[in-house]
Amino acid sequence: MRFFESVNIDFIGNRYKFFAISGLLLLLTVGAFIYRGGLNYGIDFTGGILMRISFQNEVELQDVRTAVEVGGINSFELQSSGNLIMIRAKKDLESQEEFESLVKNSIQLRFPDNPVKIEGIEYVYPTVSEYLSKQTVYAFLFAFLAMIVYVAFRFKSGLWGIVSVMGIIHDIVISLGFVILANKEINITAVAALLTVAGYSINDTIVLFDRTKENLKLLAKEDFVEVINNSINEVLVRTIVTSLTVFIVACSLFFFGGEVMHTFAYIMIIGTVLGVFSTIFVCAPLVCEWRIRRSKRLETVVKHGDVRSK
Repeated sequence: MRFFESVNIDFIGNRYKFFAISGLLLLLTVGAFIYRGGLNYGIDFTGGILMRISFQNEVELQDVRTAVEVGGINSFELQSSGNLIMIRAKKDLESQEEFESLVKNSIQLRFPDNPVKIEGIEYVYPTVSEYLSKQTVYAFLFAFLAMIVYVAFRFKSGLWGIVSVMGIIHDIVISLGFVILANKEINITAVAALLTVAGYSINDTIVLFDRTKENLKLLAKEDFVEVINNSINEVLVRTIVTSLTVFIVACSLFFFGGEVMHTFAYIMIIGTVLGVFSTIFVCAPLVCEWRIRRSKRLETVVKHGDVRSK
């Protein structure tokens, strides 16, 4: 930690390099979107079938996955609880009986000595999926608006609120890019992870802006760019340590949390790194960039005014 305390990195002076990295990541996201043909929506948004089955004896989840794949079903999720297993699959609802037959027959072939029972089947219809899609959009819009208002009132600057939300959008969009690259499904769990990333990212940004606000009062005569740069260096240790703890927990969920938590943990791992990146290398430099450009415009106006007066 003493190393970080003695570090004084010129983050703002190198802002265009970081903007370029951010731009490349956004281009990568666009490329992934085009290459994959869009997002891979799960049953929550497309409609499908949720089947619950139980075995007389406990089985390995990977063996069940293999059996279902052999049955000709490719897009599905598994969740287990003891001998009970839930299969969530995107499937044409006109072939419900065919789906049930495929799953049951393929599993019976795989486990001939372990009787299987279908406990129940639920259907997610397109109308329900459309409702969930709309609610998801509303959730993000409400979150963005609330964050803009909160930060604007907290720091008495609409600019800081807008920049904070720009950082969140930056993190969510690029996180989606990595989700697309990994060909993971976008389901309710993924949406929850993205909202968690948004909350984590805004918290990180608020901490930096709060320190900047304090330093602007203490160092009123100092250059604004210098104050921002010093503020970033001061919260650097806190940001790295906090992010590292979240990153370790997310990695633990990814490797040991099972298939259900896999997508959530994956997004959290990516989002944690992006949250640090956007706070230090995007949000703060954007505020500085706006202040620098505004100062230049004011100088130009003053110069033109002096010329006209002469």
